Amino acid sequence: MQREQPLPDVSAAEGTGQAPWAERVAVAADSCNRETGRALAARLGLVFLDAELDRAANIAFILRVGADGLALCSGAGRFGSISSEFATGRLRHRHQFGGGVGQSIARAVGIRQGTQLHIADLTAGLGADAFVLAGLGARVSMIERHPVIAMLLDDGLRRGRELAQSTAISDALSRMQLIHVDAMEWLRDGSSAERPDVVYLDPMFPERGKSAQVRKEMQALQQIVGGDDDADGLLEPALTMAGYRVVVKRPRRAPPLAHRPPTFTVAGRSTRFDVYALRRMPSGS
Repeated sequence: MQREQPLPDVSAAEGTGQAPWAERVAVAADSCNRETGRALAARLGLVFLDAELDRAANIAFILRVGADGLALCSGAGRFGSISSEFATGRLRHRHQFGGGVGQSIARAVGIRQGTQLHIADLTAGLGADAFVLAGLGARVSMIERHPVIAMLLDDGLRRGRELAQSTAISDALSRMQLIHVDAMEWLRDGSSAERPDVVYLDPMFPERGKSAQVRKEMQALQQIVGGDDDADGLLEPALTMAGYRVVVKRPRRAPPLAHRPPTFTVAGRSTRFDVYALRRMPSGS
């Protein structure tokens, strides 16, 4: 017998129903999760599709509550379902075989064997980079402002903690904390918060050029979230907040954030990490 899914605990999502994206998103649920679906729709100010599933063809995006948790789906079947997954699939494989502290992101952030960094990920998204960093021993505060993305991430964390079949994954998830708030607001309130060792930024950007094709799921997220057009404004307060460095993930050929040259860069095949070093990183044991 299927168990009804709990409502994601993202309290700051209240009162967001008047946002422009809300006109393009509806909530649906399977027969075991109707009450959770209705509550989620009310919380986000969205239409609940109940039994009138034929209306889904007129909805661009459907936030669906089912036995496997929360997923963002296409009303017209234009992309696969989008969810936050940690205990299964691609991220679990990367956690096991991703290359440890030799990965580009680890070198950029400054993770070494024995270091215990606190990292603030100001653009958490679905938590992929945060999970990699937490799997390498960092404690990660994930800042995500968009209600739908925060709901998906919160649901992924909950399911990951329930389904994790290894102590390593459980430990990584225990080091991840979701904070649903605008990054600029979080930075402004930083005087009362714990200062992170590293601030990490991965702004969502519109892909340009024939060679810069992204998968349909990412295109869908961009349609809901939009580009992080205010990302340039995050760099200076991030530099003030960070204890040791700020790391910005960029497309390989994109200009630096706010057109400010980094201290150094760690390059990958399609992306790079611009590192703004403030002081020497602590050494590992």
